[in-house]
Amino acid sequence: MLSEKMYNILNEQVSKEAYASQLYLAMASWAEARGLEGISQWFYAQSEEEREHMLKFIHFINERGGHATVPKIELPPKDFPGVREAFDASLEHEQMVSEAINDIVALSLEERDFATNNWIQWFVEEQMEEEASVQSIIDKLELLGDRNLYIFDRDIMAMRAAGESKE
Repeated sequence: MLSEKMYNILNEQVSKEAYASQLYLAMASWAEARGLEGISQWFYAQSEEEREHMLKFIHFINERGGHATVPKIELPPKDFPGVREAFDASLEHEQMVSEAINDIVALSLEERDFATNNWIQWFVEEQMEEEASVQSIIDKLELLGDRNLYIFDRDIMAMRAAGESKE
């Protein structure tokens, strides 16, 4: 059974994961409209992954005696100044999500809710991977510069596949 504080913070995380999915969906649409097929595919895949994370939280809350609520989601931006800025926004968002996950860990320890603590550890590791993945993309964009966007767009899905094969 979840405490009221744990129930609330987990439901807040449902909202954060839903927003992350929508943010990546908006980024995917933005990239696709500009002919950046590889980048749009990467963002579409991220959107789906964040939706899966949201569902994990919903199922966990419900399995622990709560009732997860479907959140109203803030409208994400629909336009980005450029590819680098979109990935910078992605990293900033992932860091915010990591902080929120850490808050859940802290509460689970404070309340001696070891079941939640054990369960949330998967997300701790996932967030480390997410931040590293986006930072790696930003590093590559920095190396390539604006003139090699075609090569980057062509290769980004291969970079994602290589990152997944390390797991």
